[in-house]
Amino acid sequence: MAWSRLLAWWRLCLGLLSVLVCLAPCVNLQPAENINYNLVHSWADKLGMELFHLGDFITRRKEVQESFKDAKVVSRNGASIVDSMAKEIEMMMDLKVSAVRRIMDTAENTALSHQNDMADKMFSYYSAKEMLEPGDPVPPIPTPAPDMDKDIGEPLIYVQPKVVVLEPRPEFHNTPVNFSVSSVHVPVNVFDRAPDVIKAIQWSENLDQIFRDNYKNDPTLSWQFFGSSTGFMRQFPASKWRKDVPVDLYDCRLRSWYMEAATSPKDIVILMDGSGSMLGQRLDIAKHVVNTILDTLGTNDFVNIFTFDKEVTPVVACFEDTLIQANLGNIRELKEGIESFKPKSIANYTAALTKAFELLEETKLSSRGAQCNQAIMIIGDGAPENNREVFELHNWRDPPYKPVRVFTYLIGKEVANWDDIRWMACENQGYYVHLSDTAEVREMVLNYIPVMARPLVLGRHDHPVIWSQVYADIEDTKLSDYLWDISQCEYQKADVLEYWQVHDRMLEPNEMHRRKYRRMKETWNQPVDSNVYQFMTTVSMPIYDRRENATRIANILGVAGTDVPINEIKKLLSPFTLGVNGYAFIVTNNGYVLFHPDFRPIFQGYILKPSYNSVDMIEVELLDDDRPARDFNPVLMTIRDSIINQSTGSKWMLVKNHFDEMKRVARIKRQYYWTAIKKTPFTLVISYPEQYGVSHMDIRADQEIHRISIKGTNLRNVFSGKRWKIHPDWLFCKHSNRTFKTPEIELLYFLERMSEPGWRWPGSRSALPPEHAAAMFCDRQLMQALVFDARVTGWFSNNTSFNSKDDKGNEFKQRFGVTVAFLATHSGLTRWHEFHSNAAEESGVGETFSQNNTRAIDEIWYKRAVDQHFVREESFVYSVPFDAGESNSEILVTASHAVFHNEGGKTAPAAVVGFQFQHSALYKLFHNITGNACAVDDKDCYILDNNGYVVISTRVHETGRFFGEVNGAIMKRLLEENVYKQVTVYDYQAVCFESKNDNNASSMLLSPLIHLLRVGKWLLHTALWYIVQLLQWAPGVSSHYADMYGDSNDTEPPPPEPHPEHHGRNGNGHGKKDDDYWLRYLTLHRTRLKPCDMKRELYTLYKEKDNVVYNMTAHACERPFVVLPIPFSNLILLVIDQLCPRDGTVVLTVNPQPIDYHLSVNDSLACYKQAREFNRMRPHSCISRHANESGIKLCGKACSVYANLGLLLLCHILSRWL
Repeated sequence: MAWSRLLAWWRLCLGLLSVLVCLAPCVNLQPAENINYNLVHSWADKLGMELFHLGDFITRRKEVQESFKDAKVVSRNGASIVDSMAKEIEMMMDLKVSAVRRIMDTAENTALSHQNDMADKMFSYYSAKEMLEPGDPVPPIPTPAPDMDKDIGEPLIYVQPKVVVLEPRPEFHNTPVNFSVSSVHVPVNVFDRAPDVIKAIQWSENLDQIFRDNYKNDPTLSWQFFGSSTGFMRQFPASKWRKDVPVDLYDCRLRSWYMEAATSPKDIVILMDGSGSMLGQRLDIAKHVVNTILDTLGTNDFVNIFTFDKEVTPVVACFEDTLIQANLGNIRELKEGIESFKPKSIANYTAALTKAFELLEETKLSSRGAQCNQAIMIIGDGAPENNREVFELHNWRDPPYKPVRVFTYLIGKEVANWDDIRWMACENQGYYVHLSDTAEVREMVLNYIPVMARPLVLGRHDHPVIWSQVYADIEDTKLSDYLWDISQCEYQKADVLEYWQVHDRMLEPNEMHRRKYRRMKETWNQPVDSNVYQFMTTVSMPIYDRRENATRIANILGVAGTDVPINEIKKLLSPFTLGVNGYAFIVTNNGYVLFHPDFRPIFQGYILKPSYNSVDMIEVELLDDDRPARDFNPVLMTIRDSIINQSTGSKWMLVKNHFDEMKRVARIKRQYYWTAIKKTPFTLVISYPEQYGVSHMDIRADQEIHRISIKGTNLRNVFSGKRWKIHPDWLFCKHSNRTFKTPEIELLYFLERMSEPGWRWPGSRSALPPEHAAAMFCDRQLMQALVFDARVTGWFSNNTSFNSKDDKGNEFKQRFGVTVAFLATHSGLTRWHEFHSNAAEESGVGETFSQNNTRAIDEIWYKRAVDQHFVREESFVYSVPFDAGESNSEILVTASHAVFHNEGGKTAPAAVVGFQFQHSALYKLFHNITGNACAVDDKDCYILDNNGYVVISTRVHETGRFFGEVNGAIMKRLLEENVYKQVTVYDYQAVCFESKNDNNASSMLLSPLIHLLRVGKWLLHTALWYIVQLLQWAPGVSSHYADMYGDSNDTEPPPPEPHPEHHGRNGNGHGKKDDDYWLRYLTLHRTRLKPCDMKRELYTLYKEKDNVVYNMTAHACERPFVVLPIPFSNLILLVIDQLCPRDGTVVLTVNPQPIDYHLSVNDSLACYKQAREFNRMRPHSCISRHANESGIKLCGKACSVYANLGLLLLCHILSRWL
């Protein structure tokens, strides 16, 4: 009986179990089992095949590959390429040097021949700020004219402005210019009718002829100029002065090209009196002096600042016992340090001078610093003694040579101890000035330049050729801070205007966070190619006074120079010879890049970074070695030393290349070659990928231009139609005396010339020496390749297989919304073919594509397609814009595929084909394949690209976003399971923002910009306050504003509930505290720009084709997803079970994050970098002494305080007697 009961129970349990098994699909006991691996696999396969067939048909990739069958593949010789490029650049730079040398010779001879001319104060010249164009209104003559100008103590002179005809010229960036004359810029602090100034303006007008001759000999010349030591600058061709800021702050004597040519490199110690008497205006003047001195220094100079009272203290604590390089970042650090300085007690001059001499001696003995000129700058209101014993001990040991010059700046109107501080300068081959007002600071400080230039002038025959560091064509380096302050004012204005519409809803935490994030994204906008500024280097030479009596004063007349735009240098590099993902860059003797593909000098689209031109090469060449930030690989450091020493060498390295707004990364092995550009401080470096850069395409002899011309082929017919473009930045062929509207028109002109009998290729891509100047330049290899590519791909743009009668074409067009198919070749040619449903659409599609995609191998879709070829040859790369989800317009998907040509075991990229189609069509295809499986609440489906960005999501607003920000927990799992790999990329050119202390009154005197900014901010704040109050008191006005400017799609929100803490005393919400609480939340915390380091965590798919993770099924909530590659693409399909709990706290981002170096409170990034400074190569030229200099006694005028003391004494005696 017991046995039968047990058997019955057993049968019952089996029955119940079978029922549960049958009901299992309906009873979701294990949610993740809803994800059927095989079903998802079929989705991925079907989607991949559909897209591949689409791309295969639309792009005709097999036909494109067949078109290149007659080409050959040859090895790329990196050493030969870099040597050839360096010679081209050297030849071009020699032309510029020759032009400057002629200006220098002419200026010295002209000044000598006009030395006895009298200064004509009524002389009329073309003033860059005042000259008129025909039709401009003539300014009225001042009436009544004052008898005297009280500022200069002379009669006021008025000279009618001259009239000149100006025409825009493309070679000068469409600036209106005149090639007959030069124009003169006079700084605001220089009186142009002063005898020495107007006399120099007179004789220098004779330079116009040599300017014109130079331009005739070398039409590639940019601006030519003569910067006078009196302050004015004569510039050719003539043009009106363009002001970047409301106040003209430009002074050529403060530019690096002038300073470095006028003086050899220098080590400078600045000593600032910290005694209690240095208060008020004296302190303001002293700080202004220090800042002006710092503005005169360049990257070949070294400096430090010490304040001294009872003790000698560096203004930047971490810079003690060293001289730091005077680059923009370090100068900025010193200026911030001096800004916060406050005087304390009695000044100890002996200790300060001893400290300065010991530091300079130690610097020279340790072979650091400039190793050339040395100087001490003393700023104070008087010295108690002359400290003769200090000078005897340190500076007079080898008479008459005195290794350290001493310059003294006496501050204050009423000073007594002037004789000792003047003695220090005069007895140490320096200069003394007395300053009693901030207006005279700049002109007085600049007096030290001619003194430092004396050895150069006395030598006469040695004219060093100086090449400057890269710089932007702006008036003043303070422009970045000015623009940032203006930007913050615009933010403040926008916040108040928004508050008018939404009121307290704007103060909600989510809204405040959204606004802050949006503005941070704007600061991350760092364009590599921008036309906001023109970047250039300048070659310059000093101009000496050759008069017989000039040796007694050793006067420098000025500096001659010409600009060399960086873009003009780039055109000589022939990127075509380096291929896709290849690039070249130039490194200076300091290790800084003159240009580099990762040189990002601008942020927020238009603001220069604080230290934009001191980017070291090892900060942009990022090795793939997983080392911490600023722990640079010794191999890279060795390569850097070889480069700055101008050696010749080569090396391969594994590097990380970021691209596409620093949101994608590729890990790649690259080859590097480098060699010196002779007679310059520059070294040229080239690099290309080892995987596909070692070989390149070439044409066979029977395909050359002259052979196909002989056969009767019309070269212009090869470029028929309008659906083609060439790379706008490459130098194919160029006419030195003609300009063309577009590169395509220029190309067609040269094709006509090549078809004519007797055509000869120019022997060099750059111009020959002036006496053999050629009218045309051509890159023969590039032109041969371009014509070949155009000839074999001519069918692509004119393809008739996509006409309306083609059923398959119509099907694809309707299903996928294909808008354009395109082809780009390795020679810089881009072709396209539009797909449109009616004639009205014909003009728009092609124009949009051709405007944004003309750079062929430099386009991101081209580079990614070539990289993808080595992941899977038969595949396309798909991408959508990062902001696609935020766009209200139709999203376009871009697909591209690389076409390689193989011959004799070698392979090289020949072209990339691709197409664009509507994202909505892709989403519809995905929905049709998956059915409703991804539309229900229990599953979430994504298509991600190889860098983790969302291409398809059930929520369209997520399109383009990084998946780690959408679902950080799953992205983390994908990392752990080796679907993606995290790659850390360091950004050593980042900009941070630190709180700004507006209470420091001393900074107000440093620049007129600050005065303007303060007034503007006060007016803006006051106006906004009263307007908002008006809107609160006058509902009718507020509603009228909403009707005019409000968003018609929004409904007015209900009045927000007032916060309890915002009520006034009576609780009715109308107290003052309630009136202005919103100001506390909306008032921006003012910040200042600060160079900093950041890092980004970027992601890339593992390249293993048979990754085991793709065979793993979902397993309950332990693994609530299935991930599979989509065949023939760079995409993966991810299906997630939404019923499993999700950790919303995990967020992965590709946004930049500051790097914490664990610095002490008083330290900064500049301190951290200084402790790890890199090697540098000193300039070859150093002229710091001359035997005859000791005979020069000119060292500054005596103080006028004698008269004041006499009057005081007389008053004192009279007061006693009367």
